[in-house]
Formats: sequence, C-alpha cells, structure tokens
Amino acid sequence: MTASYLMPLIMAPILICLIAIAYHIFVPKDFKRDHETNWRRMFSLRTLPYLVSACFVYLLVKSQLAFVMFLGKVPETSYASYMIRIEGDAVAYFQSFATPLLTYSSAFVYLIGFSFLLIFTFLLLMYTQQHEHLQEYTIAFVSIYLIALPFYIYVPVPVTGFTLPNVVPLLYNMSPIVLHGVMIVDPFLDNCFPSLHAALSVMAMLMVLRTDFKRFKIFAVALTIAIQFTILYLGIHWITDMIGGIILALGTYFIATRYRKNILKIPERIFVAFEKRTEIFETVNSVLLSKGLIK
Repeated sequence: MTASYLMPLIMAPILICLIAIAYHIFVPKDFKRDHETNWRRMFSLRTLPYLVSACFVYLLVKSQLAFVMFLGKVPETSYASYMIRIEGDAVAYFQSFATPLLTYSSAFVYLIGFSFLLIFTFLLLMYTQQHEHLQEYTIAFVSIYLIALPFYIYVPVPVTGFTLPNVVPLLYNMSPIVLHGVMIVDPFLDNCFPSLHAALSVMAMLMVLRTDFKRFKIFAVALTIAIQFTILYLGIHWITDMIGGIILALGTYFIATRYRKNILKIPERIFVAFEKRTEIFETVNSVLLSKGLIK
C-alpha cells in the first residue's frame, strides 16, 4: 500500500468517531426520539440523488490528473507571479508566530475539521429530513467543484510554501503521509485559486445558518473561521485564493437558495423526456410484435 492511501485510512476512523460524538451534541432531542425512522429515511430514494451527485463530483475532481494528462495540460506555466504582484508576501505574516502546537492544531483543523464540517452538515440535513436545505447544499457543493476544476487545470497557482522564500510549507513538511495524501486530489500542489477549503467551508456555514440547529451554528461559524486561518498559516493558500473562495461560496449560495426550484427542474425534465422515449420505444416494439415483424 502506497503512502497516498494511508492518510484517508487514518482520517476515516477519526471522522467516524467525531460524527458519532457530534450526533449526541448537535442533533436535537426531537429527532433522536425517532432514530430508527430517521435513519431509514436518510438513504431513501428522495435523498439518494443528492448523495450520489456529491460523491460523483468529488470523484470527478479526484480524477484531475487523468483530465490533465488527457488534455495535455501538464502545468508548465505558473501563475504565482501574478499573485506576488497582487499581494506580495503578505501571507508570510501568518507564520510570524508559528509554534509546533499551533501547526499540529492547524493541520488537524485543515484535514479533519474541514472534512467533518462538510460530511456532518450533509448527514445532518439528511437525518433531519431538511430536504430543501439538502437540495441547496448539494447544488452549491456541486457548483463549487465544477467552477473550481477548470481553474485548477488551466490556471495553476502553486502553494505559497513552495513559492515564497519566507513561507514554510508547514503542512507538507509534517509527514510524507500527509504530502502524498494531499497529492491524491492536488497532484501538482497548484490547486490554489480559488481555495476549495474557503469556498466549501463558508458555503457549508451559510447553509447551516439557515437551519434551526443553534449549537451547530455556533460550532460551524467557529470552525469556518479557523479553517480560513489554517489555509494561510500552513503555507498553502494565498490571501487572494481565500478571497476568491469566499466569493465563490457567496455566489453559489445565492444561486442555490434563489434558483433551487428552477435548477431541480432540469434533471426532472431529462427524466421525463427519457421516460417518454422509453414509452414510445415500447409502443413501437409492441406494434411490430403484434404484426409479426419481429420476434
């Protein structure tokens, strides 16, 4: 087994434990009383399309290396020079008070906290049957990935830790397991603009703020703020990346909440059209069979 897959194997049990703990802390008692029913409904036909959509887009982004090779777009041009012109080395300030404890804590927030926020928010909306919020969350989640992917392929921006001389790649220096694990989704370490950590965490926070889960709202806000700090502190993102990610989050949040019904009509129309074509095919087939033209 390569080091690339060790990090997911290490993260998985930690995330499962955190989700189990979060269930007891953040899920309202009213929903816990009907646990068995809510658990069955989580993976009903009504919620399954959103889970499948989110997983499909995530796997699509994980296939970035295959896309790059297929398109012949192996990064040769770095857009880091533009970032330097825009902000210089301002991001180096966030490492001026670096300590081992802060570095390990930030790495935990960046790797585990970020993943937990996205996964638990999705599961919470499924478990509590918040269908409208779940639809909005999925639309925004998918949109962020689809918008960001072309930037990562055509506008590669390398991480600050390997670009600026006074910024240390704190996250990648922690362990080869971390470095190779990150490279599963960012093979060239140049998926900086816009920041997915900023975009997805801010979007998730905004979606949580639309719910009635008071304790989880407070936690989501605090965790999202911490995530924004870690992407700058760990020598990963530029300040411009974070701003771009936040703008992307706000844009997709607006689209998802404002045009949810219109967007959901698109797959419905495709399904209806497919259903009609199937009915026509079956009708023609029946006629041909009745006339003995086919067997």
